[in-house]
Amino acid sequence: MLAAVLLLPATGHVSVQSETYDRPRAYLVSDIETINRLNYRNMSTRREFLKTMSLASAGLALGHNGLLHAMPADSPDSGKKKRRGDKVKIAFIGIGNRGAQVIEAFEKTRMIEVIALCDVDLDGKQCQGALAKYPNAKRFRDFRKLFDEAGNEFDAVAIATPDHSHFPISMLALAEGKHVFVEKPLARTFYEAELLMNAARKRPNQVTQVGNQGHSEANYFQFKAWMEAGIIKDVTAITAHMNNERRWHKWDAGISRFPTGQQLPKDMDWDTWLCCAEHHDYHKDYHQGQWRCWYDFGMGALGDWGAHILDTAHEFLELGLPYEVNMLYADGHNDYFYPYSSTILFRFPQRNGMPPVDVTWYDGLDNLPPIPVGYGVSGLDPNIPTTNQTDQRQAKLNPGKIIYSKDLIFKGGSHGSTLEIIPEEKAREMADRLPEIPVSPSDHYENFLLACQGLEKTRSPFEINGILSQVFSLGVLAQRFNTQLFFDPRTKEITNNPFANAMLTGAPPRKGWDQYYKL
Repeated sequence: MLAAVLLLPATGHVSVQSETYDRPRAYLVSDIETINRLNYRNMSTRREFLKTMSLASAGLALGHNGLLHAMPADSPDSGKKKRRGDKVKIAFIGIGNRGAQVIEAFEKTRMIEVIALCDVDLDGKQCQGALAKYPNAKRFRDFRKLFDEAGNEFDAVAIATPDHSHFPISMLALAEGKHVFVEKPLARTFYEAELLMNAARKRPNQVTQVGNQGHSEANYFQFKAWMEAGIIKDVTAITAHMNNERRWHKWDAGISRFPTGQQLPKDMDWDTWLCCAEHHDYHKDYHQGQWRCWYDFGMGALGDWGAHILDTAHEFLELGLPYEVNMLYADGHNDYFYPYSSTILFRFPQRNGMPPVDVTWYDGLDNLPPIPVGYGVSGLDPNIPTTNQTDQRQAKLNPGKIIYSKDLIFKGGSHGSTLEIIPEEKAREMADRLPEIPVSPSDHYENFLLACQGLEKTRSPFEINGILSQVFSLGVLAQRFNTQLFFDPRTKEITNNPFANAMLTGAPPRKGWDQYYKL
């Protein structure tokens, strides 16, 4: 049920009238432009979009039979085993900044043949390293032309573009029969992650991997081994924290509209950069990583680092989807970019004999979580890549998690950082009971390439990582509305807030971009 929306000019608030509430509830918005931008007033556009996608018109309504089923499009050779020494022919989409780091990591495997490089800003200085390294690779600014003109020359793609563009590029790559590696988060909205998971399931001969690299490192194998040995059991609460400087801006939280457009860099393909997102004039504060800060383009600190901190706990504790997400604290909340600091509570139900789990997320320089007695020094895996903007090793508390079970407390960092039992006295007492941690047979990139050759299975395929991505998308909605949300994992609907429920799909795509929701 979509609620009626009333604009109250005297207060500048939007009020929702619905039988869901005992009384009208107000949501602070900056002005009518904001309401239009979030698509609250023009629900007919959203309904038309959902109708086109063969979904029910009331909210998202992604029930068991409400999914879009993509048709298989496996490439002829995708299911054949290859020899370990064979090269995987690959195209890189997004080759600057994080994309350059991804290329370097794939290079170290010595298992790739680079066929093409694609970036909307090929003339930007951030792209010149990759272009110089592979002068014979074909070059494209538009990923659609890459597939049209060179699609028969490569087997796999690696995608390191802004969050909002992960979905259309990944969907097209799957439809074209390619193996897909995409940086986290898998998608920006709940609905897009649902479609990508479903598309991957329909193409079992195509390999998918999401770039949360720690899922192929020591913490992944340790968590699994410690659970199997009964060391990790009866977990009831997890504190996840990311408190270093990961904002890159000092913008005014009293912002009332998007920045005024600026001169577009020479030859930059801004239309392709926008992809499915609604039109925004170019501005430097959308580019070079700052897109992470905007609701329209990124997923903030939660989507950026959550997959490096909560991935193993989410998978091995079988957390699935939460039934409640509650915004407990927000500093600098506004309608446009993420708060400076956030505390978000995710509540997960009992599962397969395991007790309910509360996961509390803390981000922001001034928003440190409570630290248990005996915590000690915050450790950090030396292999964690730098953020390009700041050195997390200077943070007061390194990114990580604290896991509380009925009998034990564990502390851990991000990525592949291993867990420790705290306090130290308890760790010494249990030292002879701890199983040996298996050595990873392959890092995350080699794992993907070996899976392309039919020699391994990926550890973070869309079907596994996509649910975690959906958890983060629910957290983002709680941030955006600065409120408590109740979610029904069975029907995949937010039950207490029709606006937030409508936003599970995100805004309808721009004209000409809806085709990626039908592949």
